[in-house]
Amino acid sequence: MKILICYATTEGQTRKIARFCADQLFAGGHNVEVLAVNDAEALDLAGFDAAILAGSVHIGRLQRELATFAEASAPALNGLPTKLLVVSLSAAGGEKSEMDDLDRMVQAFCHETGWTPGAVHHVAGAFRFTEYDFFKFWALRWIAARKGQKVDPNADMEYTDWAVLADLLKDWPGPQSPA
Repeated sequence: MKILICYATTEGQTRKIARFCADQLFAGGHNVEVLAVNDAEALDLAGFDAAILAGSVHIGRLQRELATFAEASAPALNGLPTKLLVVSLSAAGGEKSEMDDLDRMVQAFCHETGWTPGAVHHVAGAFRFTEYDFFKFWALRWIAARKGQKVDPNADMEYTDWAVLADLLKDWPGPQSPA
């Protein structure tokens, strides 16, 4: 099968997740194309058998460019096996109130875009302290401290569970059709 993985990233963790997914699917015998959403503007989805869209949550929303792509591609996406990967630090904590907020955000995203993903998966993101500007650095240190996280402000911290992500892709989107 030919699978599209289209992602939007702010600090790079979602790109890393998209590439990991591509490696897993390729190892499963699929052809995979990975594109940043900004490079997928005029993409014809007719040549794909399945698609994964991935984006990260910032200030309670997925990236605007991902929503724009999903909305423009909704008719084609709704006819394919699809997954939406929602990358966030909230997924790392798993607190019910935060997961409920993420679910509401996904519902709003789907309503706004007209795309109904076949599955939605919340994927834990990362702190990228070495890449943040002054204000983001202190804001995220404050958030981490509020949650009881001890962080090294001179090092990045990754929460993505790669084994769980690999399991999400096993046997998806299904067996390859014989040629």
